[in-house]
Amino acid sequence: MKRKKSQFDNIYILLAFAVMIILFQSSSMTYGEQNITSTLDNLLAGQPLLSILKNIEFHYAGNLISIEALGYSSFIEFILRKGVHFTSYFLLGLLWFLGLRNKTSSLPLAMLLSILLAVGYASFDEFHQMLTPQRTPLLEDIILDGFGALTGVIIGWLATKK
Repeated sequence: MKRKKSQFDNIYILLAFAVMIILFQSSSMTYGEQNITSTLDNLLAGQPLLSILKNIEFHYAGNLISIEALGYSSFIEFILRKGVHFTSYFLLGLLWFLGLRNKTSSLPLAMLLSILLAVGYASFDEFHQMLTPQRTPLLEDIILDGFGALTGVIIGWLATKK
């Protein structure tokens, strides 16, 4: 069943492409160009939340992630970087869903296409990072991006349910 088209459908799709362009530009930057550890050293000199964060440790892409292993600012930067991964692909999945929901024959198809477009782009983005100096492509980042996109699509679906 076709739903009533919205004047915003194409705008959402254009915004999805804009997010993809921003992600591409970000992936074109070396790690050194994106590194904010020295800024965090200055901003977080007193190490706020150390008592809460010092006991958090986990493995990501075969590496131990903790304050002890990375240092305070590098740990915070890691969390921020992965938060940006999740949030960027949350937004990408949401925008694709909002743009496609009225253009497809069913909501499940719009949801599936939105997730596939976002995860496909995440895969391309990690491949692009393989070609960028000082960058490392990670399957774990594609998985994280996919969860972000899935969450965005689900939130979009819940917000637009009648």
